[in-house]
Amino acid sequence: MARELRYLRIADELRQRIIGGEVGPGQLLPSESQLTQEHEASRVTVRKALAHLKRQGIIDSRQGFGWYAVAPPLRQSLRDLTTIERQVRAAGRRPSRELVRFAFIPTPPDLADILNTDSVLEITRIDRVDEQPFGRATVWVRADLAAGLSPRALERQPLSEQLGVELAGATETITATSATRSDADLLQVPRGAPLLRVDRTTTDVSGRNVLRSAALYNPLLTELIAELPPAHDGTQPAGLRITHKPATPRPHVPTVARKTA
Repeated sequence: MARELRYLRIADELRQRIIGGEVGPGQLLPSESQLTQEHEASRVTVRKALAHLKRQGIIDSRQGFGWYAVAPPLRQSLRDLTTIERQVRAAGRRPSRELVRFAFIPTPPDLADILNTDSVLEITRIDRVDEQPFGRATVWVRADLAAGLSPRALERQPLSEQLGVELAGATETITATSATRSDADLLQVPRGAPLLRVDRTTTDVSGRNVLRSAALYNPLLTELIAELPPAHDGTQPAGLRITHKPATPRPHVPTVARKTA
């Protein structure tokens, strides 16, 4: 038990150095030998602390290079409909994506009333920043708007710019969830790790729902930022909806719905 607590204390101390700016993104941490002497701990304990921070996405290692701090979490604005690639570039970082599914399918039952169509194009992709996976997004597009789309076209240009309709706004619902086995493999996180889930329904200028998306994000690598106007009564956060605890034993979290204009 003492050894278990020891490696967590070392990890916490190193985390504070990084959060406090003592070790900036890309900068090296002290070597394992230095940390062993500094904390009067065994190399096994130090390596366990470093591995713990790596699993959290705070540090990484490179052979012949050592351990270094990774870049801070990507900040995603909920204020408008800009693409994730543009937000990544605006932060001075490198976006990339991997398409893992592209298929026309019958509309899933839970989306039938939302998209009001019999068939949809289902697209699943992995979003990366600086080559590190931070999100998995699945998008369902009305099939009548997706006839001219192809996997190759999506590699060249964002989906929203290829639909041929003017997008007017969206409603987003943000919840917490945990990584399934497949999500853990795709996002390189432990199974059961906490994730942010963002469900979005996008409308065109006529008010028609044209897109539905469900995105999962590693909360250690991304932050969702919302700018809110003053509340009318000042007693309840704008857009907050508290859900009732379900009868099942699954853990429940509050749901926050926000409107993106």
